[in-house]
Amino acid sequence: MFSQSLQDALNEQIKNEFYSAYMYLAMSSWFEDKALPGFAKWMRVQYQEELTHGLKIFDFILDRDARALVHGFNAPPAEWKSSLDAFESSYAHEQKVTAMINNLYALAVKENDYPTIVLLQWFINEQVEEEKSVKLIVDQLRMAGDSATALLLLDRELGARAA
Repeated sequence: MFSQSLQDALNEQIKNEFYSAYMYLAMSSWFEDKALPGFAKWMRVQYQEELTHGLKIFDFILDRDARALVHGFNAPPAEWKSSLDAFESSYAHEQKVTAMINNLYALAVKENDYPTIVLLQWFINEQVEEEKSVKLIVDQLRMAGDSATALLLLDRELGARAA
């Protein structure tokens, strides 16, 4: 069994992971509307990853003989100014999630909850990968500037992403 404060914090993170999933699904829809199916697919794969992250925490709580809760959240944005704006929003969001995971880790360390520390180490590593991949796309979109050709090439490349 683990502390109520850590359970509450992990349940809150389930909500945050599901919010992230819905944000990426909204971005996928936006990219489809802009005739950028590769970007849309990339976001759809990201959506699936975020759902998996939420369920990973959900199952961990259940494995610890505690109650996993699913909290509601406000709808994510549905509009962005450009592809770059969408990915900059994604990058800022991933940085925010990294801070959330770091705070959870600090709480687990404070409470000497070793199983939660191990779980959160996986998430810390995952966030390094998440930030790196989104930042690369932001950088490439900045390099592409207003070039439709570069945008379409990047769209094709991102469409090759597999789950």
